[in-house]
Amino acid sequence: MLVAAALWLTAAAATFAASAHMGTWKLNEAKSKFGPGSTKNTTVTYTAAKGDMMKLTVDGVDKDGKAVHWTWMGKFDGKSRKIKGSPSADAIAFKMVNEETNDMTVMKGGKVVQTGTIVVAKNGKSRLVTTSMTDAKGEKHVDKAYYDRQ
Repeated sequence: MLVAAALWLTAAAATFAASAHMGTWKLNEAKSKFGPGSTKNTTVTYTAAKGDMMKLTVDGVDKDGKAVHWTWMGKFDGKSRKIKGSPSADAIAFKMVNEETNDMTVMKGGKVVQTGTIVVAKNGKSRLVTTSMTDAKGEKHVDKAYYDRQ
């Protein structure tokens, strides 16, 4: 039993070590551009979870400066999975394009509220999250959030 557990941990670690997204990312606000009413995710952390799953933990501030904290557990397989703690979304799907790039679709009540792309730089030190959404007034805008690896 212990040997099987050790083999599972080794395989899981190898799987996640290959993903450029794993680790902690801090928002570089000076480089970033946000539309009106956007939430700023100031810290984003991807960690290995049970099996071949990963956990995403996000901390930030909403348009009013109130703290936001949410989590997601899943894979980069394009399947929608529940978010816990987000006031603006209840599910998200990540789809791996390649080792450095993921597409994402964010939903609330079964409706797509945001789409985007996450690209980790080839050197692994930074990433850019580009998201498109429609605000409460029906106006579309694009956010560009730059992050530095911690």
